[in-house]
Amino acid sequence: MLSLDLPSTAPQSLVALGADSVDARLGGGLACGDLHEIYAATDGDGSAAAAFALLLARRAQATTKGNAIWVREDKGARRAGALYGSGLVELGFDPDTLVLVEAPDTLSALRAAADAVKCTEIAAVIIELWGKAPLLDLTASRRLAMAAGLSGVLTLMLRIDAEPVPSVARTRWRVAAAPSSPLAANAPGRPAFDIALLRHRSGLSGFETRLEWNRDQACLAPLSGGLPAMAALGTDQVRKAA
Repeated sequence: MLSLDLPSTAPQSLVALGADSVDARLGGGLACGDLHEIYAATDGDGSAAAAFALLLARRAQATTKGNAIWVREDKGARRAGALYGSGLVELGFDPDTLVLVEAPDTLSALRAAADAVKCTEIAAVIIELWGKAPLLDLTASRRLAMAAGLSGVLTLMLRIDAEPVPSVARTRWRVAAAPSSPLAANAPGRPAFDIALLRHRSGLSGFETRLEWNRDQACLAPLSGGLPAMAALGTDQVRKAA
């Protein structure tokens, strides 16, 4: 039987999201030296899920001062388009601190990601995979988690157009785009997300909440008038609670 107890030799620092109510539920934040999964709620939420992963990487950079690496399959660029430098700047992310690796297939992406995660000078690694990706099995996820445990690198598995599969990831999230609150003079609001913690390997209870990204403070914060951090509910129930 595959053990889920993964060895770790790197200090287990935490990346706080910046929303006190969420960080408190997580015991301070996300463990850097571990694997975390981010699933887009629907195909149309792929950009929101990608942005959420990127912002977590940005938070990790504030702690470690290292670069971030984004590994994606070629089909990710074909289906979702290329990363846009000006868009990264608008989010408060310095494009010069992001290394983009495009792989021809899932196997190449996983191999590149495994090498990247081993580098102790990296703040975070985002691994973008589309569809079922059968090569991402328990063994593959365990390799990534073990490498992250040794290096202390925040490792984010970004899944788009995919259903959750068994893995050893410490946390599993579902992310969807959310309506933002308008700013002064009816200016466009900040990026907003509906996030749900679906699974936590340490047994923490799941919850759903709505957050927005504050670029000036480089943190995620509860959206004014949004959802509180609550026990996980079905989509219809959450809408009623909102």
